[in-house]
Amino acid sequence: MSELRLEQENVVFHGTGGRSQENRSSGFLPAFFDVQTETIYPSRFADGRPAPFHMLDGLPEEVVVTRSASGRAATVKASVISGFIRDGLFYTREAAAAAVAHLN
Repeated sequence: MSELRLEQENVVFHGTGGRSQENRSSGFLPAFFDVQTETIYPSRFADGRPAPFHMLDGLPEEVVVTRSASGRAATVKASVISGFIRDGLFYTREAAAAAVAHLN
């Protein structure tokens, strides 16, 4: 997972409900899920505040693989995927898009 990958996912899911801008009003919050450890990480800024979109900077050190020269998280473990939390459950982008389509 990288910033480039997040940008690519936003292009793929544009208009489907699988992006933060399109599903926030339905109660979805951006998050990451480590499929290896089954840990959910709400998206956060580097200072710990909740982020309204997917941010790698707020992920814990144990999932960060590389950092940029400025210290920002550049890549995270391959087992980490982006998605959303809603009512305490993790949704992949696909699942969030399907849920938004069902709600509308």
